Amino acid sequence: MKKGHNLRRIFAVPLLLAALSLAGLVIALTGDGWRDAASWVALGLPVVAVGWAMTTRRR
Repeated sequence: MKKGHNLRRIFAVPLLLAALSLAGLVIALTGDGWRDAASWVALGLPVVAVGWAMTTRRR
């Protein structure tokens, strides 16, 4: 297996979660209404992902 391919697989999900968090923060700062709901969803997804990972790792 290539070294670069392995690093991509390792860091893909954390980078996606970081991008979602950053997008949620920017959306929350730029407006009201539907943007508030979108920011809650974007900021809640990383929390849900951590909770899911914690429950599936306990086997």
